[in-house]
Amino acid sequence: MRPKKKVTEEGDLFRARLDQIINMKHDLVQLAGKIDWDWIDEQIAPLYSDRGRPGIETRFVIGLLLLKHIYGLSDEGVCERWVHDPYFQHFTGETFFQHAFPHERSDLSHWRKRLGDRLELLLAESLRVAHDTGALRTRDLKRVTVDTTVQPKAITFPTDAKLLHAAIEGLNRLVRKHGVQLRQSYRRIAKKAAMMAGRYAHAKQFKRHHRQLRLLKSRLGRIIRDIRRKIEGRPELEAAFEAPLTRAARIRSQQQRQRGWKLYSFHAPEVECIGKGKAAAPYEFGVKASIVTTNGRAPGGQLVLHARTLPGTPYDGHTLGSVIEATEKLTGCPIERAYVDKGYRGHPTESPRRVFISSQKRGVFGVIEHELRRRSAIEPIIGHMKSEGHLGRCHLKGREGDAINVILTAVGHNLRRVLAWLRVLLTSILITLWRVGAFPPVVKQAS
Repeated sequence: MRPKKKVTEEGDLFRARLDQIINMKHDLVQLAGKIDWDWIDEQIAPLYSDRGRPGIETRFVIGLLLLKHIYGLSDEGVCERWVHDPYFQHFTGETFFQHAFPHERSDLSHWRKRLGDRLELLLAESLRVAHDTGALRTRDLKRVTVDTTVQPKAITFPTDAKLLHAAIEGLNRLVRKHGVQLRQSYRRIAKKAAMMAGRYAHAKQFKRHHRQLRLLKSRLGRIIRDIRRKIEGRPELEAAFEAPLTRAARIRSQQQRQRGWKLYSFHAPEVECIGKGKAAAPYEFGVKASIVTTNGRAPGGQLVLHARTLPGTPYDGHTLGSVIEATEKLTGCPIERAYVDKGYRGHPTESPRRVFISSQKRGVFGVIEHELRRRSAIEPIIGHMKSEGHLGRCHLKGREGDAINVILTAVGHNLRRVLAWLRVLLTSILITLWRVGAFPPVVKQAS
């Protein structure tokens, strides 16, 4: 059910209004005034049910999600900071200072799942706010840079011993949850075997290392067969154990250097192995993500125009056409030229003359040559999204969580640029006022 509209309270003898105790020229206060909260509420209104108790205010939840990705906080961190930061409370629509968090932390998780593909509305709103404040110009939307990166998942580096041990632990957690009694859990044996396998591999004692792996595989096979015997003929348990048992059997049977698809995490089966040719990290485990930024530096800096995940590790050139089309749909502005790296060679776009690849010689002259040299400026933008945002490690569940994290990280980057731009504007206004006050105009006195 949609939340009830807040009635503006005129005053309270025992509580002070937030607008009386905070600096109304603060950049976060100005940003809250620039965002069209009513439009966001109208777009999200169809997600509410017609029955049940009133839900949480849209501005409160959306504001928390924005603050989390602007400042690179966790769900718990943003809720804790909200309690003692009056600017956070004002940003989420509170009138008076609150001394306790009014909702549950898990509401953020529920809302992320509920919003789903509508999160692109927040990216469009961040670009509109940047345009209204002067941080982004319309002409900046016509020249873009497209690149892909890897969004790593929050998993440990996968080795055979780690995966086998994780499968044994995962199945044991599941049987305890459903009350299935195993003949033996093998948890103590598996923990010691995984530890010794790592030590033997480090010491290059590979015969002993493979002996521990065989021990882990045999114990995992015993657990799988024992569970299947215990749940046979019980449809509800068979349905609950079907996917975990399939993953465990896959981990037990796969080889280190086999071709084709492999499982790299027991709790996150969607993780893919991606090699980007980096010396420090030859292989990364997560999902490929496409990032589109402005080519030239806008007044507020380079902003992210579009962001999405590319599951299945597709070839970069095959995704360029759909990415450009989605960017034009989101910004409402046709793209005249796009600049990409050599990974996009052979792209089947409709108008190949508007796509320029790094180190390309034919057709590169004048302004195009200067803009092509700026293609590499997208790399530090991706670096900022990984270090200051959450692109460097995704903690959300499933492929849906990967897609949500990429979009919200892009929104957080854009709003950080807008906040920096608002600080610059405020500083320039104060400097102008100081100069006017410090150097008053000379007025010629009448004779």
